Parts: sequence; C-alpha cells; structure tokens
Amino acid sequence: MNPETAGSAFSIRPAREADVGAVLRMIRALAEFERLAHLCVATEAELCAALFGADPAAHALIAWDGPAAAGFALYFYNFSTFVGRRGVWLEDLWVEPAHRRRGCAQALLRTLAGIAVERGCGRFEWAVLDWNAPAIDFYRSLGASVLPDWRIVRVVGPALDALATPA
Repeated sequence: MNPETAGSAFSIRPAREADVGAVLRMIRALAEFERLAHLCVATEAELCAALFGADPAAHALIAWDGPAAAGFALYFYNFSTFVGRRGVWLEDLWVEPAHRRRGCAQALLRTLAGIAVERGCGRFEWAVLDWNAPAIDFYRSLGASVLPDWRIVRVVGPALDALATPA
C-alpha cells in the first residue's frame, strides 16, 4: 500500500523533516492524555535525528486534514524469532481531539497495516493502557487481539545503568 494515500477525509503520508515540530507537539499532547507528561523529554533535534538521521530509529505517518496535522502514527521494525520475520511496532498513535470520530485513527492504522503487509512483516503490534477502554474497544473492532498474558518490561535511568554494569 502506498503510504501517501487518502484515507476517509484525511491525507496520510510519511512525515518529513519539516513536520517534526507538529509531530513533537502531538507527542506532548499524547503524553498529557496518558498522564505521562513528566516523562516526555524528547526535543525536536532528538526526534529529527531519530526519524531522519543517517540510521533512522523510527518512522512516522501523519494524517492531514487540509493544512492541519490531525494525527500521527510513529512506528519501527522489530523481529519475531517465532515467526522468523520482522514486524511493525506501533509506538504511538494520536489523533487531535477536533479530528476524532471521523476515521483518522482507522486510516492511520490501515495505512500502517498496508506497509507491514507490503514489506512482508509477520506481525503488527502495539501496547494500550489498560484503563483506555475506548481505545481497547476500537482496536478490537478492527480485529486486533489484546493479549492478556503479556506485560511490558522496561529498564530506564539508574536501573539501566546498573544493569549495564558488569557484575
């Protein structure tokens, strides 16, 4: 699927360097919504390097409603040893409140699913906060499964430094 497509009333295309400010603004809005703003420390320069540097760590799609950035999906590739193929991990999905309930999130997810299929990925996965029942219901309505037996494990800051120190 061509990532530069029209989905419902929204035009979906890969983010460009000029879009980094809009993407970061939406990331901060997402962090506020998820009650995690205190953890959102990314800068435009860091995000630009991650998305457009010599070795991009991630990719982003932006949904446009005319000239307005309506939403984004930030993703990267992972690998499944069980499937033997890479997959797509959706790190963040956000739709601005003024653009919700018009098909924007679905257009972003369908475009990203198309990218995963086109590139031979065996999985398309993401996490959802357990209290976000509307999102869980929406994802299930698209055919996604919410895996009950898996928990995300994370090591950051001093704990990461300690784990990296030889015993």
